[in-house]
Order: sequence, then C-alpha cells, then structure tokens
Amino acid sequence: MSSESDHLPGPDDRGERRALKTEYKFSHVTTGRYLPTPGKAPGWPFAEIGHWKMDVAGTADDWIAELQDWRREHLTRIGYDDANYRRPELQWAQRNFVHAQMMVEDRYFFDAEAGRYTVDRYLDDLEQRFGGIDSVLIWYVYPNIGVDDRNQTDLAHDMPGGLEGLRGAIADFHRRGVRVFLPTKPWDKGTRDQGQTDWHAIADIVKAVGADGINGDTYNGVPRAFFDACDAVGCPVVLQPESTISAEEALIWNVQSWGKKVPDSVIPSVAKWKWLEPRHMINVENRWGRDRTNDFQYIFFNGVGYNAWENIWGIWNQLTPRDAQTLKRIATLQRAVAPLLVSLDWRPYAPTLQAGVFASRFPCEGQVLHTIVNRNEVEVSGEQLALPHAAGTTYIDLWSGVALQPRIVDGRALIELSLEPRGYGAVLALAAGAEVPGLDAYLARAAEFARTPLQSLSAQWKSIPQQLVEIAPTAAVSAAPKGMVTIPAAEFDFVVGGIAIEGQTWAGVDVQYPWEHEARRGHRRRMPIAAFHIDQYPVTNTQFKAFMDATNYTPRNAHNFLRDWRDGAPLPGWDNKPVTWVGIEDARAYAAWAGKRLPREWEWQYAAQGLDGRLYPWGNSWQPDVVPPPNRGRTLLPPADVGTHPQGASPFGVQDLVGNVWQWTDEYRDDHTRAAVLRGGSSYQPQTSHWYFPNAYRLDQHGKYLLMAPSKDRSGCIGFRCVVDTL
Repeated sequence: MSSESDHLPGPDDRGERRALKTEYKFSHVTTGRYLPTPGKAPGWPFAEIGHWKMDVAGTADDWIAELQDWRREHLTRIGYDDANYRRPELQWAQRNFVHAQMMVEDRYFFDAEAGRYTVDRYLDDLEQRFGGIDSVLIWYVYPNIGVDDRNQTDLAHDMPGGLEGLRGAIADFHRRGVRVFLPTKPWDKGTRDQGQTDWHAIADIVKAVGADGINGDTYNGVPRAFFDACDAVGCPVVLQPESTISAEEALIWNVQSWGKKVPDSVIPSVAKWKWLEPRHMINVENRWGRDRTNDFQYIFFNGVGYNAWENIWGIWNQLTPRDAQTLKRIATLQRAVAPLLVSLDWRPYAPTLQAGVFASRFPCEGQVLHTIVNRNEVEVSGEQLALPHAAGTTYIDLWSGVALQPRIVDGRALIELSLEPRGYGAVLALAAGAEVPGLDAYLARAAEFARTPLQSLSAQWKSIPQQLVEIAPTAAVSAAPKGMVTIPAAEFDFVVGGIAIEGQTWAGVDVQYPWEHEARRGHRRRMPIAAFHIDQYPVTNTQFKAFMDATNYTPRNAHNFLRDWRDGAPLPGWDNKPVTWVGIEDARAYAAWAGKRLPREWEWQYAAQGLDGRLYPWGNSWQPDVVPPPNRGRTLLPPADVGTHPQGASPFGVQDLVGNVWQWTDEYRDDHTRAAVLRGGSSYQPQTSHWYFPNAYRLDQHGKYLLMAPSKDRSGCIGFRCVVDTL
C-alpha cells in the first residue's frame, strides 16, 4: 500500500537539477511512470548498466539545496505545526528504533498450559537474538476475526483475563522499558456492531489497559479522530499507520509510521517523511523478507528504525543469524546516540571518498555523527571521509568501538575505515569538552561485536518445523456405537490445501504433516486409513449437557464457555443444534468422557469424501439447498439442527459436514505457534472485507485457526464430532 513516493530520489550522475518543488515529480501522471529510484533520472536509461559512472558528490550539494526548498514549500503548504513532536509524552517515539508486531498466539508470549502471560520469556528471546525491542504491537485480531461475529473490540475483551489480564501484560512490557501499541482496523464493518466509533472504542481500551500507541491497520495515515479521542480520555498516544502516510498534513499528528518497499538501488534512498520532519520515526517493515541487508542499510543511512516482525499470522519468518546480529549492532548504536539521529540539520549524501560508499551526517551540539553504508559487494578499506577538523576534536569509530587517529591534512581529518561487503561504519566526532552519556559502556559492546565479522555469520533462512499433536487411540469396538457410522479401511488419496489469506506459497505456510519436511500450502499423499467409527452428526447441545451433568466439568478458563447457554442449559429449541462455544480442550474432554476422540483430519476428509475425490460430500457441484443458508449479517444466527439437510450426506451417510459449523480436528505446534485444522466451514459469511477468516466448504480445503487460550479460541461457529477406533 505504498509506492516509491515514500522515498526521495537521490542525486544522479548527469548533474540534472531536480525540480522537487513541483509536485509532479512525485507522481507518475506527468512522467508516465513512478518516481525513478536513485540514480535513475528521467532521460537517463543507462543507470541499470552504467551505475559505475555515477558521481553523487558532483551534484549532492545542489540536490540538497533543492530538497531543502522542497521541504520548506511542503511544510508551509500544509500549515505544519511541530507541537506533537515537542510533546514530552510522545517523544519516546523518536527513540523507537526496533518495533515488533507480535501475535498474541506466540507461545513465548503466553503459556497455554500454565494459563499465564510470559512477557519476560518473549523479551529475553528477542534480546538474546537481535538486541531486543523498543515497542511492541500486541496483535489480537486478524487472522481469526470473522470466524464468528466477534468484532475487534470483543477480541480484546476475550484475551486471557480480559482487559485486566491484558493490562497486566502491558505492565510487564513497561517494566522492561517497552512501549505498547494496540491495533485498529477500518475494514471491520461486517461483524457485530460495537455501538461506537472505532476511535472511541479503541480509546476506551487504551485507557483501560494503559497502552501507549495505536497501530492503524491498512491506514495511510491514522485519522486525527483517534489522536483526539485518546487525548480526550487523558491517554495521549503515538499513532502508527501500517501503510505510509499519503496526505502530508497527517505528518502533524502521526509522529511515526511504517515504511515499505525500500528500493534496492546502488544509491540508497532518502526517507521522504524523515526528511520532511527529522523527528518522525519510521519502522521499516518487510515481513516476508529473508535477506534484510537492503532494509538495514536504509535504516542506518536514514537514521530510522525497523519492524522486526517474525511471527506473521502464525507463519514463522525468523531473522537469519547474520540479519539478527546486524540489527543488534545497528540498534545498539542508534540507542547510544539517539539524540543525534533526530538532528534538524540531518544531511544525507554527506561527502565520501570511495565509490559505492554513502554517508549521512547528523550534527548536534559539539557532536557530529556520520553513518556509512558500503553498497559494494566487496570489502572497501582505506580513507572514507574527509571531515573539517578543529583543534581538540576527537574521532571514534562507533561501529568497531575504537578511537581513531586520522591524518590531518589542510584542516581536514581523513578517516580510515574498513567496511565489510554490504557493510556499515559510523564515525563520531566530538568537539573538545563534548560528552556522550554511557559512551564507554557502548564502545565496549561495539568492540565485542566487531570481533565477529558479519560476513562470517550464516545468512541461510530455514523454515521452522511443526509437530502434529498426538491423539491417543480409543478402546476399540467392532460395531458402531449408537449414532455413529463405520468407515471401512481403505487406501485414500489425501489431497488438501490451506486457504490462509497470507503467505503465498512460501515454505512455512499452513501446516506440516508428519511425512513432510516443512509446512507448506498444498498437500497430497496416498495413505492407508484403518477402519473407524465416526459420529453421524456433530455433537449436539443435548449430548454435551449429558457430559456436563455427569462430570460437572468446569474449564480452568471459563470465559466464553457455552456462551449461548443460559443457567447451565441450552436455550429452548436448541437441544438438537451443534454445540458451539467449546474450545478444542473442551471437545477433547467430552470425547474422553464418551470413550471417543477427535478425528484426524484425513479421517474427517475420508468420511466426507469417499474414494472418488469429490469436492463436496454430495458430489462435485455446489448445491446451496443441501446446506444451511448463508448468514451475511453482522450477528450470528443459530446453527441449523443436525440432520435437517440429509441430501448433503457423504457417500457413507455422514451428515452436517459442510456449511453449518466448523469442526475441530488436528492441532499442530511449532516453537512459537499452536494452530488447529478446522474442517467444513460454517454458515457465517461476514461482509465488507476479504480479510475475514475464509470459509472452506470444499473437501480439498481446510482452515488454519490460531490457538492462544480457550477464552479467545472458543467460537460460536466451531463445533466438533468424534471418532472411535475399530477392532
């Protein structure tokens, strides 16, 4: 949702003056294409094959002068007011160098077995791997939203312990110095009406839990209404649009943003919003990236931050060892010199001495920082900078943690550094008497880092392995128990694919069956299946009531348990409807009491499909009259009674497989995520957005439903049926 206009073009090698004061330079309307990447000036088609001819130094001063004019014109035109960047309670954003979007289902954040938040475990892992984070986005909505009618506000209340539990988790983040964002989504208009505007709803939650910021999912600049609503309840927040700002005036109240689609050109790009307001923090986001080198060079050159997002809707995309260590070194340096990086006199393309080496200059009160990136694929050693020298100035190699002794020639200090291929450098010049608090401690860490070249670390990406959760066999019986159907043994072609919206077809998407080497979207295996008995219908409210009466079952986390019952019983007329608002743990408890178990996914599919590979239990064509009618409203309607659509039965006579309620089957786990495979889809089809949890009516499709805790996992559209093993 961003374009190249998020980044300013660099100086080119022909000395062409950039008419940046005219708006059309940031549009493809006049030029017929989007803004050229650095070094690709209009009319210069040889940049791709002749970038070695580029002479940035030859035009940089001229380019900077024009860019300063462009900035003045833009800020004047939008009536710019920097008051929010001067507000003390919002200035933490200017030091928000490493941000993470965190799925609440991440097992490092919440221990499902213990039923408690484990913030320290989550943060300890990040500190060990890439130096920790400055802020976190607690993501509790997508991709499960839309599986029923709960809206984005409801899902906050459904967190373990409710809002009070969430407040405790946020307090744990604060104890570790980490600020917290909560999400808001303009597209959630198909679920239950929350009865108030999005900005008032999220402001109430922010106040209740003590959050620090709001992330606007899909927003190109979070509307001012969110900022004002939080101010009105005494909770000033940092707004963080997921997509980069489109209307420049939004820069006034969006004091930070995400950045996307960093051009990978020889000359590094300049961040447009950082240039307009040097105190504006950008966290570059490249969620699917597996080599972050270009991202990291961009944030280092521009003095901005990163979104270290690894758990992407339950798909684990961990930073490689080299990338993790690179981010640790960059963030450690940025935190040590944070005041310099918001210098209003920031200058990109500061003069350098070697081709393919680029620097930015950040001056502030007797200190001058140069951040340097080597865009070459080879090591570049020797003199890199020639800085104006004044008596008493000291020079420090911040990247390697050592003092420098430059050659002084004609009033200039010639700085010699060795830069790794696609590597980094940083030089701090301190005037006589200038001090940086904590500098000695930082230099000791930097020197320790420097003992290990980044190029010596692995840049290989690997998907994370998943494990199928075992299901214990039942006591075997020869004849089908009452209400069950016997499914004969067979060689079955198990063919299924995940319909998760995100992830394309990359390794790590969907689930990993025991015979596969990694999680993947598409699956196919010819497999023997032993005979088994399966419930002809999903478990009903009456059947679950018998279990409750016999066992006095009380889940440890009872929030949303049997939410549509009243006074310990189903609603009148609901006896023969599938039981819902039961988590996978509750379904397993019922199955154990009944001497049964949940079906393996391939057992469910075989019972629904038979051996001819049909797309639906009744055949290969969708027949809307053999399933309950779809519900496209904003609130749930009751499920249909079981057995009311016998024409939709499978070849074995199993009914209510598709289109009434989803059904629990298998669970998969990796180190970070638990997820259940849901089968059959439901009648609920929320409208207004393609981001809602997608239905899977076809028998060659399944849903992957992320698991956190029963309070959040239970749904008004998920039920289950059981299996018994045969002799």
